[in-house]
Amino acid sequence: MDLNRLNELNDKRREIRRLLSPADPADALASYYALWHDPRRTQITLHRDPQGRADGFLIVAQTGADLFRPLVVLRAGHDDAAVELLRGTLAPNRPYQVIVPLTLASAVRTAMTVTSSRITYVYRLDPARFQPVINVLVRRVDPPGEGTPGGGNYRFEIESQGQVMAMSGTNWRSPDFAEVFVYVHPRARGRGWGRSVVSACSNALLEERLRPLYMAEEGNAASARIAEALGYVDTGLRDFVGEGLINS
Repeated sequence: MDLNRLNELNDKRREIRRLLSPADPADALASYYALWHDPRRTQITLHRDPQGRADGFLIVAQTGADLFRPLVVLRAGHDDAAVELLRGTLAPNRPYQVIVPLTLASAVRTAMTVTSSRITYVYRLDPARFQPVINVLVRRVDPPGEGTPGGGNYRFEIESQGQVMAMSGTNWRSPDFAEVFVYVHPRARGRGWGRSVVSACSNALLEERLRPLYMAEEGNAASARIAEALGYVDTGLRDFVGEGLINS
């Protein structure tokens, strides 16, 4: 990475740090992408107030989850600033995924043609309520060269007849939080395997002194049940997740 570009990115990160509360679940995802995501895959655009101070920002991040559709995260004090950031940063005719607080959903719809969208509920694990599940079928999988505790990219899986039927890991992790994901094959649903792998992943994160978060899509009762059965509690936070193109 070019040294000048790295220095510019770090300057922006220092400038927007005051706009975030990294230890607050409301800012956990935004803080990760704003402050700790791989600098080689991170672009930051600032919005400034009349006095020239940063009062909002937009992150464009390349993630391993989708190599062709960058992830966009933004914070802004009002819709006009959010629309200005979106229109001034995103390239026309390129698809993006945008994750913003629900309060900024209307700004996203103003600036973009949204082809699909959903609302996610943000859960956090309450260690006092954590109800771990012991399942001997769960095995930990470490990527090559990252088999030590704290490596960060491990997963917990249940296999059947050579096929992964349930899996849990993390989408991202900051010094404070980690977001847990879960996948259950349609043929394996109803066996409690989703809860088993999420339990194993959550326990590993607690051992690393990280606070697990879990996102459940609105209307997905099965996903919410997994979280609640393990001791995750609804924070009351709602995120808007949209896919689409910037309006030209």
